[in-house]
Amino acid sequence: MRGIVFTELLEMIEDKFGYELVDKLLQESDLPSGGIYTSIGKYDHAEMLTLVTKLSQKTQIPMPDLLRSYGQYMFVAFTRSYRHFVDRADSAFSLLSSVQHYIHVEVRKLYPDAELPHFIIDQPAENHLRMHYISERKLADFAYGLIEGCLLNYGEKATITKTNLVEDGSQVLFDIVKK
Repeated sequence: MRGIVFTELLEMIEDKFGYELVDKLLQESDLPSGGIYTSIGKYDHAEMLTLVTKLSQKTQIPMPDLLRSYGQYMFVAFTRSYRHFVDRADSAFSLLSSVQHYIHVEVRKLYPDAELPHFIIDQPAENHLRMHYISERKLADFAYGLIEGCLLNYGEKATITKTNLVEDGSQVLFDIVKK
C-alpha cells in the first residue's frame, strides 16, 4: 500500500485520540517498517491492519467501525491530493462509477505497481448503484467509509447495504440507493 494510507491513518488517530496513542501504537507494534512512513513509500497492508487492530484494542471500538471512520477520513485526504478527480464528477454516483475505469487507470499511471481493489459497477436505476468489491486485502469496511465520504462530499444521502459475497470478505457487494 502507498504510504499516504499510513500517514493519513496516523494523522486521523492523532486528531481523534491524541499523539500519545499514536506513539504507543507505534512502540507496541512490531512493524517491519518501524512505523516510519513517507506518503510516497510502499508498505505491506498488514502493517495497517496491525495498527488498526491495536487501535481497536486500546479504544474498544470495533475494527469495522474504525475502518469505516478511516475511509471517511481518507476520502477527505484524497480530495486534497486528487481534487481533479472529484471536480470531474458532478455527483457521488458519477465519481464512484469512474473508480475502476478512470481513477484506478490514472493511479496506475503514477504508480504502476499499485495493488488496487477491483470494482464491477452497474447502475440499474438513476438512484441505485451497485459496486462489487474484489480484493485479497479484505478491506471492504475501509471502502464502505470511502463511499460514505464520497456521498458526504456531494451532500447526498443514500442507504448503503453491504453484503459479503464470500465469507472471508474478499468479495463484497455494496448496494447504494439514494434517498
